[in-house]
Amino acid sequence: MSDSYELPLSQGGSMATIVFCVAAAALAGLLFGYDTGVAAGIQGYLQQYFHLSNKQLGFAIASLELGCVPGAMFAGSLADRFGRKRLLILCAILFAISGVLSAIPRSLTELVLARVIGGLAIGASSMIAPVYIAEIAPERHRGRLGSLFQLGIVVGIALVYWVNYFILDAGNHINASVHLATAANWNATMGWRWMLGSETLPAIIFLLMVVFVPESPRWLVINDQEQKGREILTRFVGSSGADREIAAVKEVAAQEEGRFSELFAPRYRLPLIIALFLAIFSQFSGINSIIYYAPRVFEAAGMKTSNAFGSTALVGMVNLLFTFIAVGFVDKAGRKLLLSIGTAIQVVALFCVGLIFALANRITVTVLVHGHSVSHTSIHFSPAQVHILIASVLTFIAAFAMAMGPMPWRHAGVYELLGRQTVRDGSRLCIKYSATA
Repeated sequence: MSDSYELPLSQGGSMATIVFCVAAAALAGLLFGYDTGVAAGIQGYLQQYFHLSNKQLGFAIASLELGCVPGAMFAGSLADRFGRKRLLILCAILFAISGVLSAIPRSLTELVLARVIGGLAIGASSMIAPVYIAEIAPERHRGRLGSLFQLGIVVGIALVYWVNYFILDAGNHINASVHLATAANWNATMGWRWMLGSETLPAIIFLLMVVFVPESPRWLVINDQEQKGREILTRFVGSSGADREIAAVKEVAAQEEGRFSELFAPRYRLPLIIALFLAIFSQFSGINSIIYYAPRVFEAAGMKTSNAFGSTALVGMVNLLFTFIAVGFVDKAGRKLLLSIGTAIQVVALFCVGLIFALANRITVTVLVHGHSVSHTSIHFSPAQVHILIASVLTFIAAFAMAMGPMPWRHAGVYELLGRQTVRDGSRLCIKYSATA
């Protein structure tokens, strides 16, 4: 891809140029969150439309991860060969294709294929976008800008929760206006298609923006295109800053041969363990259960579908609010303190969610169907239990957003734990574990 679309060159450093490039890359995070959060709104309608068993539904939702794994595994080497910009453009195209195909499936197989394509884009962009941000961000802003990928994820989740809610509400009005027999008819046939297809718009915006960003100057310098790299760095940090950055890149590049094995050297062992732990534990913390199944959790507590979707949208807003707080205060409060306090709060909040379900009243009804006994158990919560459940879920989300949410992406994308010489391989290893956990 030619660099003819790049931003105009300025004489001094331009923070506006950096912000534009970071915002473009962070849109990959927004689409990551959008693809993840949309599952919360479509599950019941998918099951109804395609007559899916619970296992089939689970597979349809989880099929996104089938694409994430190969996307994360191969994106790094492809980005080294063809450049970060070209791979980000490819990811944007895959996101758009996934959005279109997800809206028009005629079978479960077609839906799974569309989700796998989206997963490829998520896995690849999760590898490339944080590294791209780290490679273009000035050192003094690298920590805060490095958090914007995670911020993009939570913006995407919050956005799609509200999109789901408004599509559901529009469907209810359509049903009422044409006097359909059941309130779920339009949403069960068309609403979920609009929810999935709505991803296409941010994907197109991502594509249009990423076409205009410059290539990573670090990649250009390493690949014998120093003059182009110098011009781009001049836009970011001015001419004197460009000289320093190029010298640093050359110094690191000269020492990088065979550096992957050095990740396991004694001096990097503890930082590597910490980075991998953060990447894996952020996935094992239970966050995806809340993100994927929040409406079903609230419906199980006795809420109507519209109220459950509204409460889920509130979850997205809390996630967004506390991620903003984390981005602003993590450097002041310290990562270790936030991780310790946030993780402890997550444990308590998740325990309360489990306890509420354990203490709920269960009523089992047995009926005869064609001579066979069929039992159905329903769960009933008191109003106080419902309030505690909602508060616990929101507390869990807030604690995750303050601590475990942004930390893995910061540690994977910035030169903090492993040092400049090993950050590339270290970040890729961490993100691969995060994508496959």
